[in-house]
Amino acid sequence: MKCVDDFRLRLGSHELVPIVVGGMGVDISTAALALEVARLGGIGHISDAMVHTVTDRRFHTHYVRDRLRQYKFNIGNLDKSVAQFDLGLLAEATRLHVSKTMEAKRGPGLVFINCMEKLTMNNPRETLRVRLRAAMDAGIDGITLSAGLHLGSFALMEDHPRFRDIKLGIIVSSLRALQLFLKKIARTGRRPDYIVVEGPLAGGHLGFGDDWAQFDLIAIFTEIRDWLRAEKLDIALIPAGGIFTGGDAAHVFELGAAAVQVATRFTVTNECGLPDDVKQEYFRATEEQIEVNRISPTGYPMRMLKNCPALGAGTRPNCEAFGYLLDSSGHCTYAESYERERLALAPGQKIVVHDKTCLCTHMRSFDCWTCGHFTWRLKDTSLRDADGQYRLLSAEHVFRDYQYSTGGKIELPRID
Repeated sequence: MKCVDDFRLRLGSHELVPIVVGGMGVDISTAALALEVARLGGIGHISDAMVHTVTDRRFHTHYVRDRLRQYKFNIGNLDKSVAQFDLGLLAEATRLHVSKTMEAKRGPGLVFINCMEKLTMNNPRETLRVRLRAAMDAGIDGITLSAGLHLGSFALMEDHPRFRDIKLGIIVSSLRALQLFLKKIARTGRRPDYIVVEGPLAGGHLGFGDDWAQFDLIAIFTEIRDWLRAEKLDIALIPAGGIFTGGDAAHVFELGAAAVQVATRFTVTNECGLPDDVKQEYFRATEEQIEVNRISPTGYPMRMLKNCPALGAGTRPNCEAFGYLLDSSGHCTYAESYERERLALAPGQKIVVHDKTCLCTHMRSFDCWTCGHFTWRLKDTSLRDADGQYRLLSAEHVFRDYQYSTGGKIELPRID
């Protein structure tokens, strides 16, 4: 019976253990996690989601504090168009986050950055351009384009000196999305090096509609695989979403996958950025506590734990401090929902917003517990101590379990 270690991912001159750990924001996929995966010979992701917050935490900068001071006068105004991002500071924060990560990289693996198109930041095109180019400037090994079709993203990078050699990939959930992307970027003369095919069981935002449960990762993967073969396009395919064991991974390798992207099992590792008490919530989660809802201001469905504090919260919009989901007109659907509830409030009542959430605030505070479908199985990957707490795992333990296990076996941590 084959295991993951029987296969290798080849990207240009690199030969890698075919395990990719996804870029969970905001700083859930920390630099420490990405660096450990790279040390072990795989690909680790950091994320540029809310990069000012991340750099403030890592390097004690004051981007968020200074931005709030600058725009505090506008807090009571529903129109947030005045709260623009300083593109110079955005580039500075991105370069700091990426360069310090790359300086610390050891081992044969690679570090990529996950870049969401849906972080519109009051100026979708220009902020995306700055984030992409700053990451390239700072030496990132590769960029994974996510949360959007990214029809114009290659054009934003094509005159950069690293455009031809950096590894570039995109996350898609359908053949149609991939075809649109490839058609649009054809004029740049550059194809993606890899395609992450994300199925409906993935964590966080999903590239499906409310009918997500009718889709299947293997069916989407094989459709894309067969189309690429028919078109004679040699692009590495990396399925993601619901690959919980090494046996799951080995199965898709037999079908032609070049690697797998995984994340859920790394949420309960020491290197993950989630607070330890939140990691215990992930361990304790039951299947019934996991839902797909529409509370994200991005418009995408999102999978999360039902008991997370972000659901039903009436948090005042923090667009002046953060503002990552503001559209080009300075609007956020959560801010609009909040204002609707505020105006309808009876004296003495507390504001509660059920249809949307202040994603920036709650992701920053680790109160929005996005998760993969199989989060409820995490309790089977560790040991529970006498005090009821589950033992956190090392990223190396989880990585090696994916790499060497067969079938549905999961290696539990050693008993001290």
